[in-house]
Amino acid sequence: MQEEVSRDLLDIPGVGEVRTAFMEYTEPSIASQLRAFDEARFDSVVVVPILLTISDHSYDDIPAICGLSDDPEKIAELQKERIEIYPAQASLDFAPLIDFSGLVQRNVARRVRAITGRRAEDGSDARFGLLLVGYGSAEYEDEWNRFFTEVRREAERELGIRHSAHAWCGHLVNYSREPTNDAIESLLHSVERVILVPVFVAYDPMFQEKIIGRAVERCGAPERVLYRRDSILPDPEVGRWVVEITGKMLASGRAGANL
Repeated sequence: MQEEVSRDLLDIPGVGEVRTAFMEYTEPSIASQLRAFDEARFDSVVVVPILLTISDHSYDDIPAICGLSDDPEKIAELQKERIEIYPAQASLDFAPLIDFSGLVQRNVARRVRAITGRRAEDGSDARFGLLLVGYGSAEYEDEWNRFFTEVRREAERELGIRHSAHAWCGHLVNYSREPTNDAIESLLHSVERVILVPVFVAYDPMFQEKIIGRAVERCGAPERVLYRRDSILPDPEVGRWVVEITGKMLASGRAGANL
């Protein structure tokens, strides 16, 4: 995605360099990239989290890694996990999360149509039910349920689907296949086929294969479940949103110089 959007980002007045960082144990880390910006003498950094909605990562972890938290428990937790904390010299400005954009709703609709082969003008089809499966943040369970409910309602309206549900496969349910399996079985009582869409930013074999995939395989009628082991990415709209939100933040004066 960085390769796709770097040129457009660098065309925005004030943007001098673009870097990608990763959470937890994958390099380049947030700390290492912030250090690189400081070494390059950038005054300001816009941080665009490619995360769905509010979570421990967005609300607690990223600010703490950036040296903006005084929570001793969170700092001790990161240190125990050997995740580097780096208080940047540059000023930091954080972009809204993906749910701000309505992007997920459009992405789900496109992926459902790709599975069923139905076009927007084809109208509703009572044979299909929709199941969204995600990995929520336990501390923000209400917010995650609200977010998934909004995505489902938009999908029902856009796709003409009457029956939908969502289930969790991790964090909220401790990495379990049961919620996905239970939701499949429940929907199969009302529809001929269940379209299962994993709502993850990226593909992860732990979730798309071992948890969700095996839940599909072990349900009562796997032949009635339409499931692709895909994710939101790759989706060009994600890159376009990164460019758009960065431009808006700079134009509004929320950020000075940009990364």
